[in-house]
Amino acid sequence: MAYDVQQPTPAQDQGAAPSESPRLALRSAGADRPHLIDTTMLFAPRSGGVKRYLTAKRAWIAENRPGVRHTLLVPGPRAGDDDKGLVTVHAAKLPFGDGYRWPASIENWAARLAELKPSVIEAGDPYTPGQAALEAGQALGVPVVGFCHSDPASLAALHFGEWAKRPVEKRWARLFSRFDRVVAPSRFIAARLGEAGVDGVVCRPLGVDVQTFHPSRRDRSWLLKKLGLSADRRVLMFAGRPAKEKNIDVLIEAVQRLGDPYVLVLVGAGAGLPPEDKVLAVSYERDPRGLAKMIASADAFVHANDREPFGLIVLEAMASGVPVVGVNAGGVAETVDESVGQLSPFAEPEDYAQAIEALFARDVEALGRAARTKVEALFSWDRVFTDLSALYGDLTGAEAFRTGSDHPAHAVAGRKLL
Repeated sequence: MAYDVQQPTPAQDQGAAPSESPRLALRSAGADRPHLIDTTMLFAPRSGGVKRYLTAKRAWIAENRPGVRHTLLVPGPRAGDDDKGLVTVHAAKLPFGDGYRWPASIENWAARLAELKPSVIEAGDPYTPGQAALEAGQALGVPVVGFCHSDPASLAALHFGEWAKRPVEKRWARLFSRFDRVVAPSRFIAARLGEAGVDGVVCRPLGVDVQTFHPSRRDRSWLLKKLGLSADRRVLMFAGRPAKEKNIDVLIEAVQRLGDPYVLVLVGAGAGLPPEDKVLAVSYERDPRGLAKMIASADAFVHANDREPFGLIVLEAMASGVPVVGVNAGGVAETVDESVGQLSPFAEPEDYAQAIEALFARDVEALGRAARTKVEALFSWDRVFTDLSALYGDLTGAEAFRTGSDHPAHAVAGRKLL
């Protein structure tokens, strides 16, 4: 079993790429522009990291890869096309699903994918869109990338008990083993896929919009006034969905143990919670710039999910010049260390409270500056999408993915599909 868990340059990726099939080469060579389709059900009004990843990719490709056509195929309240590359297929809302929709028919989804005539498909989940992407890719003779943004087996165990983990894991592995290339956002998820029996996983960490999430947006006086707090408060902030795996209860109990001067602000995640001392709930912020201003104005960002696949919101906090308190597990432990914040050994209130105190015993402002520097060096979207575009170029033979050229694809020979 082998993982590519480094961050290779595009040239390294090209050298490691398998050769392509003649039918794929013929199809690619005759195309005017290669067409990348991203498809997932993890795209809802209050979606987190996956939606931000896809939105950022869409903007980056438009600016940096003019020879590539890019389409997002996602569920919606009705079927439609916004003429800007966002195509929706009608799907019913999931009960208590925070706006997420579940497409019922794999066949219909696969047919819609086929109609769009992709050169390469990236599936962002193992559910209906992921299965449909495999069917469409097989029918059309085009490569399909599976980007593993979550660990459904661990989530099944968390919500239903350990008995549910193994059957979900087996199905998860069986599906991801069929993709032409599997991408994980962290070594944690790459290792989980490997444990489940998926080989050859490529690790590509996500990135952050370093212009939107920027220390210059900090306005602590504005935030204190908005929240009705005095200047001596230490404002800890979390932003995200109120999902069980986020361990919001750990954050709340840790702050209650600490008492003054700590205050916990839950952006979006506090919806429906009963009133708590030292805890303030703020509505979900749809505008990325509004969210960036709130995060940059906090004293520290807190994140207690010990099963986090990556933690894009953590990167956004670091890009905003805010130190992070995380847990030494999951994807967050790969981006947060003592140079940019503090890690609790376990997702337990007492341990987490001690980690918060340890952070504020240090130079918090210096940690925030170091966090910004680290993100700029390692996690800009430009670096992320340049690497991913090279991967798409390897799979399709299309130079437009690698260089930004709008020339037709170049054929390469000899790869067996699915």
